[in-house]
Amino acid sequence: MEKMKKFIKKLIQSNSPMLLPSYSGIPTFMRTPFYNDLTNLDIALVGVPFDGGTTNRPGSRHGPREIRNQSSLTGLQNHQSKIIPFQNCRIGDIGDVPFSNPHNLETSIKDIEVFYNNITKANVVPITAGGDHSISYPILKALGKNKPVGLIHIDAHCDTASKIDGSKLQHGSPFRNAVETGVLDPKRTIQIGIRGPHEHLWEFSYQSGMRVIHIEEFYEMGLKAVIKEARNIVGDDPTYISFDIDGLDPAYAPGTGTPEIGGLTSFEGQQIIRGLRGLNLIGGDIVEVSPPFDPSGCTALVGANLMFEMLCVISDSLAT
Repeated sequence: MEKMKKFIKKLIQSNSPMLLPSYSGIPTFMRTPFYNDLTNLDIALVGVPFDGGTTNRPGSRHGPREIRNQSSLTGLQNHQSKIIPFQNCRIGDIGDVPFSNPHNLETSIKDIEVFYNNITKANVVPITAGGDHSISYPILKALGKNKPVGLIHIDAHCDTASKIDGSKLQHGSPFRNAVETGVLDPKRTIQIGIRGPHEHLWEFSYQSGMRVIHIEEFYEMGLKAVIKEARNIVGDDPTYISFDIDGLDPAYAPGTGTPEIGGLTSFEGQQIIRGLRGLNLIGGDIVEVSPPFDPSGCTALVGANLMFEMLCVISDSLAT
């Protein structure tokens, strides 16, 4: 409690916009300052407004903007872990990835990779709001350039398909692409919440050695056992978190491109991320929030809160 009081006093003294009412001011992720460069940052909050890799319902290009709007409600401290991420690290919103030709999938994937290469060169950790899931591949190319990274992946789908509609760069294949490029270690990859009618597309997950936990097994094992297994699989080496909002049941997140019933609750999503505290975390993304399919803003609110949960455990990882 005293730690939080001191932090708020510091914000008051600096006239920080983080204390403005949630409905006022210019929206940035979690009311953090906007930065034009990476010089004074430990963690960069990034928007990737791109859905050119979508195979079903579009609209996730609008995800980063609406997640920014809703993130003004996430607060300063995690009530369970007591982590105050903004006290742990220097955190800022660096805006959105600029696209030279947003109608070209190949060019856009390269634009994302170049943008994240600059982040990694500056030794800054990225936390991203997408965008469809195709964006995770170029992010992993930047983060895993020197050594393949581990992955904790929450989703309804494995996203390890081969070509779909003639392309391997769409949102159904990012993690197969990452393994084949040598930037993702499949033996240190766990996929949680998998379900739906597309099992035939995901043979690569099993063949490459990824641990796949279908939603039925998730509930048979229980939340704590799943978290324990995830921690054991990724170990102490660098690990990325990728959370597709359709990993949640559409009752909690209807605004997404490929909804699948029978998913996780929003509470379970929070608890999975909280359970990763203490791992060697090098970044994360929340993807597939499609505001046009949820005018209430509920899905973006869930996305903003999951992004905050990532910020808490990643900032704690960097501070310890």
